[in-house]
Amino acid sequence: MSFSLAEKGAGRDVPVRQPPSQEIVKRLLDALLSGDVAPGSRIPSERTLAEELKVGRGMIREAIKSLSLLGLLDQRVGDGTYLSKSSSDLLPQVIEWGLLLGEKRFDDLLEARYILEVQLAGLAASRRTPEQLATIQALAETMRLAEDDIDAYVQADIAFHMEIARASHNTVLCGVLENIRSLLQAWASRVLRTAGETRTSYAVHEPILRAIEASDPAAAAAAMTAHMERATQRLKASFPA
Repeated sequence: MSFSLAEKGAGRDVPVRQPPSQEIVKRLLDALLSGDVAPGSRIPSERTLAEELKVGRGMIREAIKSLSLLGLLDQRVGDGTYLSKSSSDLLPQVIEWGLLLGEKRFDDLLEARYILEVQLAGLAASRRTPEQLATIQALAETMRLAEDDIDAYVQADIAFHMEIARASHNTVLCGVLENIRSLLQAWASRVLRTAGETRTSYAVHEPILRAIEASDPAAAAAAMTAHMERATQRLKASFPA
């Protein structure tokens, strides 16, 4: 991989006017998506990257963590770090969220999702149409039948949440969730692959479905609250300390 400390411009090097940590993330991302590292393959070690970039391993570690939070890298305990197979699909979200989430912005994003999904579930319970309910039920059944097919489960899981958002009939809130759909998919996949099964995940979705079936906004919001609390804890626990 080839790295450059300065940006090129009009025949001369232009100093990078960004925080060092953010610049390292951008340079690392450029290198990983240059084609030298195939999607799904292991990236060079922290030590190798630190030597090539001429920075400390601590900065490399933070850059890798930031890109892992975005779903572009997959850190596997005892086995190294891999470039996500779906990295090209996630690139627009990486740009949209500013490349470097950092610990605080990551927590803020999780909190925003928490609040958003709880509100959407409550609205969906009171506003869903019979057709939308049928779609939500069908997606829940697909999740149940997926069992240990994690890819199939994740696809149905994200579609389940998006259909609940549409059933809220609030286009603004639904649009916000749609904008982070790829991130949600990356996070769900990470949690489920870490867990190695889908049954416990499905168990926390069932109460949401039952509350929407019963047109009970309070129960739907409470069930989604329980789901978001658990999902947030499991996602944070999936990252190496």
